[in-house]
Amino acid sequence: MNGAPQPTMGLEVRGLSIDVGGRCLVRDLEFRIESGSVTCVLGRNGTGKTLTLRTLAGLRPFARGEITIAGRALGAFDRRELARRRALLTQSTEDPFPSTVLEAVLVGRHPHLGAWQWEGVRDQAVAREYLEEVELANFEHRDLATLSGGERRRVAIAAVLAQAPDVFLLDEPTNHLDPHHQLAVMALFRARADTGHAVLMSLHEPGLAARYADTALLLFGNGDWSFGPAAEILTESNLSRLYAMPVRELRWESGRTFVPR
Repeated sequence: MNGAPQPTMGLEVRGLSIDVGGRCLVRDLEFRIESGSVTCVLGRNGTGKTLTLRTLAGLRPFARGEITIAGRALGAFDRRELARRRALLTQSTEDPFPSTVLEAVLVGRHPHLGAWQWEGVRDQAVAREYLEEVELANFEHRDLATLSGGERRRVAIAAVLAQAPDVFLLDEPTNHLDPHHQLAVMALFRARADTGHAVLMSLHEPGLAARYADTALLLFGNGDWSFGPAAEILTESNLSRLYAMPVRELRWESGRTFVPR
């Protein structure tokens, strides 16, 4: 290793079970995400991807098991510290009050502020920096209500980046995005992982997972799951079982993808 720093543990799950409506979606889940890595979660609708992410974020109770961040149990963090450790990007974002784009991104800075403290010049600079990263540099004064679905999604991503957590939990981050911005967002979070963050994201596109992920988690919806290196987990047979349809792998010089057969 030539003295290179060893990866540290970002998030670990031991014996986690997730039940809903009397049905066990995920049973005895065990995996760990190292800082510096990207993990993609794949599965059909209703197999527990969103519930798993919300559970890992500490936003819902779980039947049994343990979740730790940097070796510390999730329940040991107070709310503000937990918000500095992990950020959750939800599938959709509601805007109950009028707001500008910059104000929406500044919400991500709240875990870093003291009680009754307002955002300062530094916080605004951070928000503008991430708006530029998601290609919305000139949008800061726009009303959120005037944005397209894809633009609003990128604002939400900028807010998560502004939160500056150790662990990113992203529920379908490419939702509403065109192909250009899908690849840009995937590359953005790949770059975050490469600088030492842990990234866990749910996706509907196994080709993106094959291109950007180090590890993959497959959720089958009946309690079964599979986790491991993306190169080993993302196979025709596994994905055919996952999606309950024949899937074919296509390879080319720089990568691979999967299509229905």
